[in-house]
Order: sequence, then C-alpha cells, then structure tokens
Amino acid sequence: MVMKALKINPAPDKTIVIKEPLSFQGNVLKNRIWYRGDPSELDQFFKQSAKDMVSQSRFWAAVPSEKLNIRKIHSGLPAMIVDRLSDIVIADLDGIELDTKELSNLWDEVSQDNKFDELIGEAISETLVTGDGAFKITIDTDVTEYPIIEYFSGERVAYNLNRGRVHEVMFYTSYAVREKEYSLEEIFGKGYIKYKLYESDGKEVALSTVPETAALKDTTFTGDFIMAVPMKFFKSPKFKGRGKSLFDSKSDSFDALDETISQWIDAIRDGRVQKYIPEDLIPRNPATGELLEPNPFDNKFIAMGSSLKEDDKSKIETVQPEISYEAFVSTYANNLDMCLQGIISPSTLGIDLKKTDNAEAQREKEKATLYTRGKIIDTLNEVIPKVVSIVLMVNDLISEKKPGEYEASVSFGEYASPSFDTVVETVGKAKGYGIMSIEKAIDELYGDTMTDDEKAEEIKRIKEQNGYMEAEEPKVGDEIDEDIPEDDLDGQEA
Repeated sequence: MVMKALKINPAPDKTIVIKEPLSFQGNVLKNRIWYRGDPSELDQFFKQSAKDMVSQSRFWAAVPSEKLNIRKIHSGLPAMIVDRLSDIVIADLDGIELDTKELSNLWDEVSQDNKFDELIGEAISETLVTGDGAFKITIDTDVTEYPIIEYFSGERVAYNLNRGRVHEVMFYTSYAVREKEYSLEEIFGKGYIKYKLYESDGKEVALSTVPETAALKDTTFTGDFIMAVPMKFFKSPKFKGRGKSLFDSKSDSFDALDETISQWIDAIRDGRVQKYIPEDLIPRNPATGELLEPNPFDNKFIAMGSSLKEDDKSKIETVQPEISYEAFVSTYANNLDMCLQGIISPSTLGIDLKKTDNAEAQREKEKATLYTRGKIIDTLNEVIPKVVSIVLMVNDLISEKKPGEYEASVSFGEYASPSFDTVVETVGKAKGYGIMSIEKAIDELYGDTMTDDEKAEEIKRIKEQNGYMEAEEPKVGDEIDEDIPEDDLDGQEA
C-alpha cells in the first residue's frame, strides 16, 4: 500500500545555456596581457572585455568615480613564473644525441645557424602563456643553406585533426598594405605546403595582392611527413584540440593579488603624517610675505583657522592614522599562495614567507616546481627529437636526396639536487656502515662532473692513502696445475 501511495515523477530535462566570456583568441590575448605585465594594458583590456557581472566585479575592471583616482599596481608575478620555469628547463638541457658523429656535427651547424637553444627557451615561454604552438621548418636558400626553424605561438596557429591526430597545421601571418589588413594562411600537410591570402573580412584574394607573398606557390615534396611539429604542455578543458595556458585557472588569483598590493600602497599613502598648522603659523615667503603653499613631499601640511578663544594658544598638531600592516601581510601571503599553488614553489622565485625554513624544508617546497618541470620535460622529450628528425629530412631535400630516417634523443640534468655537503654526509654514513664500496661512493659524489678515468684515478689514490693492498686473485684446481712446469709434474709423479 505504501508503494501504491508513493508516486515519484522524474525531473524534466532542462536546457541550460552558458555563454563563454571569451573566445580562444580572446583568452590567448588575456594571457598575453598578463604576461606583458603593463598595468595600463591590463586596465584597458579588462574594462573592455567585462561583459558579465563576474568580469565587471574584478579589480582590473573596476571603474572609479570621476573625482576618485585609484592607483592600480601589478605584481609582475605571471611573467616571473613563466620566465623562471623556462630558465630552469633550459639550464638543465644537457644536449641532443644522434646516431653518428657526422649527423651530430651537421645538427650542431643547423642549431647554431638557428640559435636553437634560445629558440627552445622562447618556445617554452610562449607555450606556457598561450597554451600551445608549433615549430615550423622551411627552406629559403636566399637566407641560409640550412633549414630554417621558427616557432609560432597559439594565436598564430590552428590545427586540422583526423581522429584526434594532427592532419594539417596552419600558420597565420598578418600583413598591412595601403591601410588594409591581410592574413596569410600557410597549410602544412604530409608532403605538401599550400598558401592562401585573406582580407580582414575573410574573403580570399590573390597572393600577388601583398608584395611579400607574391612569390609564394603551392609546393609538394618527397616524404610522408609534415614540416611542422605542434607542442602543448597541458590539455585545454574548454577548447578541443588546443592547449591550456598556465594562467587559465589563475587569472582571478592574480587579480586578487594586485588588488591587495594596490590597497596596501594606497593605505600607506593615506597613512602619511598630517600636520594641522594654524594660519598665523604657516610659513611665509620671506620676499613677498605670502603664505607658502603645501608641498606633498618636503612641506606638506593642512591649514586651519586661528582660534579666537581666550587663553588659547596656536600650536601645530601632528596626526598619523594607524595602518594594520599585519593584516595586509597576511592577506598578501594567502593571495600569493593561491597564485602559486600547483605551479611553482615560492622558493624557486626567491620568496620566503615563513622566514624560518631550513634548507631541507626549502627543498621539500621545490616539489611543486619539480612536478611542473617534469610535465614540461616529458613533452620536450617527444617534441625535440621530432624537430631534429624533420630538420635532417628537410636538409636531405635541400641536398636533393631522398629523406632518410633519423632518431635523436635529448637528455636533461637534475634539478634541486641536494647540496654537496648533504651528499658527502649521506654517502659517508653508508660507506662507514660498510654497505657501499669506494667505487660507488665516488660515483655518487661526483656523478657527471668527473670522467671515468678521473674517477678511477681518485679511487686509486684513496686506496693508496688508506693502505689498501691489491693482491692477485688466488688460483685453485686446474689453474694451479697449468702453471706448474711439466718437469715438476714428472718429479711429483716419481
């Protein structure tokens, strides 16, 4: 009877429409503005892009009244994060290895011609800011005899995907001719390159319209490969097939940090010492006798009328408001933590909020940096060998040879490794307990800083100083019989 009396109607499906505040290009522009770090640009962008209530409530989108001027200060933290991560990865890049010495020498020449190490650092920064990008390999014998390597960031690249795999890579370059904007689209596919030129309204025009593109022609080449290599470190949850910027989930945190800093400085400005001086005590110009106007730096005061009360004396009153510095410092530290969480450690940026952490605690904080660095290096371990391989195949095309198959490998060093003193203490304990040989101890101490011959010489010296005697391995059985002369054997038998 209970089941008959209870009747549940299912909830009807509802269509919920959500409007994205920014397109992919708009989102990339926002991240680019954060990276540039100019307060004036930030203020203009967020004021013009704030079309919803959430965007309008942000600090950088706030519009003060006409009589009130708010000083907006940017921390510069976004640029510091990206630049430090890029520097850390490039500093640990040990080198690129190929199968033969001849190929290694050829790659060294190509790398120097294209300043490849500098290009990799730029590519890492651009990818962290815009979300993704692609290396573009082209041939221009008028410029250089080697393949040309360029990197196009996310706002200048698009992809055609086939079942989740890159089928074509499109590169975009803008040109201005007679106050008109044109966009060149270069389509890189397997075995071909195509060119298209568009006006600002999207209408395709002839390549001869722009002098810089007049000589371009669709090209085919031998080989089943694309002269482009896409790169992204994180996958975007909003835009299918595109990468995620390091700033996508931190924009509000950066905004809150800038608001805290701006309020702090504004409170300090308002908390200056104020002098209330009666009119008859105001300094005068010795030449004309006129009252001196207050100066905001060396002679700041507020004039007030002289008192007419009996027995009242004119005196200067000094007033200074109380500023709650501890509250600002606490808010600043919390906002800073929100900006760095999951990306990079404060210690990596040289920030020490606790002021009491020892060296071990500082190294523990570096784990956040290690995770982000590891993600970047995992991608570079796939991308850089592909770039090297394609560059060598393109070089074969320049030499009018059939593109070969090349395999390259890239190696990176360690980051945030323990100090030498710590390693000596750890290895010394293990050696003292008898669980580590001299050879292993030397290898752990010096690693790649010594060659194998130098390590062997160091081991020999340590053994000599400690009185180690090296004896020949004792012989047993048949080995003894083989060393005894036959005459002695006959004598033994007799």
